[in-house]
Amino acid sequence: MDLSHHLSDEARNRLANPLKDIMRVTSECSVTDLITMANGDPHHSLYPFQQIMYEVPSVQDPSDSVTSWNNSGRTQIIRSYRDQECALPICNAFLYSRAAGLVQCKDALTDFTNLIFAPPNHHVMLTFGNSDGLTKIFRLFGQKGDHFLTDEFSFPGMTNCPLAYGVKWVGVKMDSGGIIPEELEKVLIRWDEAKLGRRPRLLYIVPVGQNPTGSTLSVDRRKKIYAVAQIWDLIIVEDDPYYFLRYDVPQTNCASADPDEFIKNFISTLIPTFLSMDVDGRVLRLDTFSKVLAPGMRLGWITSNKLFHLKLGEYTDSSTQPPHAFGQMFVTEMLSEHGWKIEGFCRWLRSLRLDYQNRLDFLLDVFQREVEPTGYASVNRPEAGMFVWIEVFFEKHPRFVRERCSGGSPVVARTNTECLLKELFERLMNIHGVVFMPASTFAIPENALWVESDGHVPLSDRTRFLRATFAGTEDIIEKGMIRLGKGLREFFQE
Repeated sequence: MDLSHHLSDEARNRLANPLKDIMRVTSECSVTDLITMANGDPHHSLYPFQQIMYEVPSVQDPSDSVTSWNNSGRTQIIRSYRDQECALPICNAFLYSRAAGLVQCKDALTDFTNLIFAPPNHHVMLTFGNSDGLTKIFRLFGQKGDHFLTDEFSFPGMTNCPLAYGVKWVGVKMDSGGIIPEELEKVLIRWDEAKLGRRPRLLYIVPVGQNPTGSTLSVDRRKKIYAVAQIWDLIIVEDDPYYFLRYDVPQTNCASADPDEFIKNFISTLIPTFLSMDVDGRVLRLDTFSKVLAPGMRLGWITSNKLFHLKLGEYTDSSTQPPHAFGQMFVTEMLSEHGWKIEGFCRWLRSLRLDYQNRLDFLLDVFQREVEPTGYASVNRPEAGMFVWIEVFFEKHPRFVRERCSGGSPVVARTNTECLLKELFERLMNIHGVVFMPASTFAIPENALWVESDGHVPLSDRTRFLRATFAGTEDIIEKGMIRLGKGLREFFQE
């Protein structure tokens, strides 16, 4: 399907970097003894690296690699060499390269993507993590006066990106299962182009372990959302950093020592993605190592159709350039025959999922003991991710105001919920020494032109939540929940 009409003016007008075109032509040349004096690369004999060694956890324990590593400290060595055989030699890794990334690393991640997601006719491009990828995607499609769609509570670190060049956000109503497909379609049906400009054509979504609510879209909702995207010609940006951190899934025979059987069983526990159902090429998927290896790696990848892949490449070639060689070398060696291989990485992911599930269970147990008896808050059990969404019952507070205004705009707050939330946040931090993220931080501003007037509860009156992470140690989690329980009692019984 031709989706070129979605491109922004900037994307259409951006010129390809001619030096990178020369590199492409050179790489495709059939001359076997081709000598190039064209590039400005320092000679690899002057790179001050003989070998780079990575001491990583051993993934040979078929049942639980993370626990085995934490308990025994058992490790294995992965190496990158300058002059010896390896998956990505140092002499190649530190050359200037083209936008998609070093061929060996891109190929390794393409193999992984094809195996796990089975996308139809898509291409992989490396990024400096999902923040970098999203910044480029938003500029690929957005320009001044446009509106993008997203969850009504969404992570501001990402949604802030396009605001500076005039793109606004439209928040779509959510429930415990994430964004509601029928509400998404309502926004599109009600859209008045005479007053608001062209109808939104991009949906940004975090479908698994959504940040901040922890919600995960069911397969049925994914299918409905994709159908809406086809009807209304939407681009779907699938940002999925928590995809492999999904809990309470059937374990089947995931501990099998046979690599092929293990991978097959592991994949069977994963939820289908928007990318895997994308027959039109309208999905751009972002993956990252931030949540499953380390955030400071700043390495991820975008999977998209050929046109968007090329346009993202033109942007990268004239801006950030491809990601750093150190991360690409490590990932390539990790996924190679000399390292963990794809099977070992999947074993790590499975074990990591179990470890986070134990942390989640611990938080919920302590919450039930320390916070629930107050009667002032409840907590969801997320299917995935790193966060719980704690609902605070502000209507029980002695200073709660239920109707402080009447009539007027359907998006103007009618209660003082947001004020009480701010006060609770400050008291918990300054008096009780514990910090949670208030829901107001994530709320997408509403506009009366795209919400229903009848029965609509303003988002400001629904910012009754605190976001808490269970990524910390048991000691941190327990202290945090104890302080929350004490803080709620004092706040409500003042």
